[in-house]
Amino acid sequence: MDKYESGLQVREAVIGKEASQSVSDSLADIAPILDQKTLLAFEEAKTRDVLDMKQREIITITALLAQGDTSSQLRIHIQGALNVGITRDEITETFVHCLSYVGFPRVLNAVSIAKEVFNKR
Repeated sequence: MDKYESGLQVREAVIGKEASQSVSDSLADIAPILDQKTLLAFEEAKTRDVLDMKQREIITITALLAQGDTSSQLRIHIQGALNVGITRDEITETFVHCLSYVGFPRVLNAVSIAKEVFNKR
């Protein structure tokens, strides 16, 4: 199995097959290299064993919250966080913890997105 196939398996395990396919589809006609780069990032995450996938998803959703204007990615990675075993309460508390560092608007936006994802599950 090559690194792309391995990365695809990890990405599907984390964000789900449907979301993974959606990423591939959205990039296929404009920037397929970006899809390959994301696969390599997921493959690398699997091979680096210092952080587990739960820790990586907490970091990812925190970074996305901090950046702002990342709602589509935040939606995918909140789903990914749930898929790897992070609870709703842990996700919400992660966002609440960011309040002092990031500010109300970004935290409120992230919580709103989390609520959407939670309600779809």
